[in-house]
Amino acid sequence: MAPRLKEKYQTEVLPALAQEFRYGSIMQAPRLVKVVLNIGLGEAIQNAKALEAAVGDLGQISGQKPVVTKAKKSIAAFKLRQGMPIGAMVTLRGPRMYDFLDRLMNIALPRLRDFRGVSRRSFDGRGNYSLGLREQILFPEIDYDKVDKLRGLEVAIVTTARDDDQGYALLKRLGMPFRD
Repeated sequence: MAPRLKEKYQTEVLPALAQEFRYGSIMQAPRLVKVVLNIGLGEAIQNAKALEAAVGDLGQISGQKPVVTKAKKSIAAFKLRQGMPIGAMVTLRGPRMYDFLDRLMNIALPRLRDFRGVSRRSFDGRGNYSLGLREQILFPEIDYDKVDKLRGLEVAIVTTARDDDQGYALLKRLGMPFRD
């Protein structure tokens, strides 16, 4: 069974975008490519358990095994050596990507305190959107009692849009709660 958000894209969003931007073919319409979730852990230098906890949380949120990211350079001021583990990331594509975005837009973001919508200024100029969350407990998969520390995570949504206006139109129609 196709994810709910993918069906919405194919039945509602795609025709509306093709009409709004007057594409010659519906293949020109922007679509989602991937969603990248990232947790950076500066504390992993002193505390190896922090990395394990972050990998576990990211795995529960995404439904996929995270990759541990390593430092590219040594930085003496941070006591960081090249190759040390300093974070975790997951790249979601296909049905998992649509399921995650559905949960993010309809469950996690509305649970934020004083939530009035996400900023429209977080596009990168090429139609991709980045969003930072301050705590991983917004997602219902995370058990609050088992969390040792609140960690933020970054969500990058990559699209085939040519510019920010097309990327905004795509995400807005999919249900991203933008602050207008």
